[in-house]
Amino acid sequence: MTRTLAQALQDFQPGLPLAVAYSGGADSTALLLACAERWPGQVSAIHIHHGLQAAADGFESHCREVCARLGVPLQVQRVDARHAPGQSPEEAARSARYAALRQCAEAHDPPIRHIALAQHADDQVETLLLALSRGAGLPGLSAMPVQWERDGIYYYRPLLEVSGAELRLGLRERGACWVEDPTNADEQYTRNRIRSRLLPALEAAFPQFRDTFARSAAHAAQAQRLLDELAAEDLVRVGAPPQIQALQQLSRERQANVLRAWLRGTHATAPSAAQLQELLDQVGACTTRGHRIHLKVGSGFVERRGLVLTWYNP
Repeated sequence: MTRTLAQALQDFQPGLPLAVAYSGGADSTALLLACAERWPGQVSAIHIHHGLQAAADGFESHCREVCARLGVPLQVQRVDARHAPGQSPEEAARSARYAALRQCAEAHDPPIRHIALAQHADDQVETLLLALSRGAGLPGLSAMPVQWERDGIYYYRPLLEVSGAELRLGLRERGACWVEDPTNADEQYTRNRIRSRLLPALEAAFPQFRDTFARSAAHAAQAQRLLDELAAEDLVRVGAPPQIQALQQLSRERQANVLRAWLRGTHATAPSAAQLQELLDQVGACTTRGHRIHLKVGSGFVERRGLVLTWYNP
């Protein structure tokens, strides 16, 4: 069963002081109110002004008014979230948002090391459906983690077991106000189409779908953790950069797993499924000194240099 906001917050034990990423929307409003009441004087808010729509200035004004009323310190960070050629608008906005959150956290006195985000159960379902539609592997099917660390900052998603409807019901009951992002109704975005068309159909056909989807995502995350442990052991065996002969001693599946881990961990890049399969074919065929490997992989190239594989971005 999905949980109430109060139930979810009982298990939420972040470090303090805590910042809440506050957009002014219903979800982040519910989170900010709950955190400010639970840890008075220990909670601040960070508002990211993306500058992508005319309503953005109004969002900022609303956030300033709410935080002043609550007595919660607010930092506002303006970002350029325009996407580069070949980059999705969602990815550009997400990258800009995390960079801005980190900048605000580090500028705070004292620096903040704990940030709460307001994604909820419906967001988790949407993320899983998007991953399925793209043929994602275990990392994608794991959906969004409840907690993780990046650049010395701990991020939390305490609402992943609370539905969006539950959050809005709680806000209405207490007479709280929030802003609605007009782009949420724009169905040119896949996530919005999922929200408006698929979630109601799933609700009708499988009333417990939020819980069962979350359970599947948790199973995928557990399996991925095991693969990460195996990759760490295999990296010790094959080395970094990987030795071709040592790679060939592993099964094709373990070769794929350790190569993904090497590319991700050492070079912050990820191969497509087709690129990885071609690389595995080349590793298998590499039985002579003269065999050349030079393949586009992720954002750069994997190349054979002597007895090892190397990756570079020209």
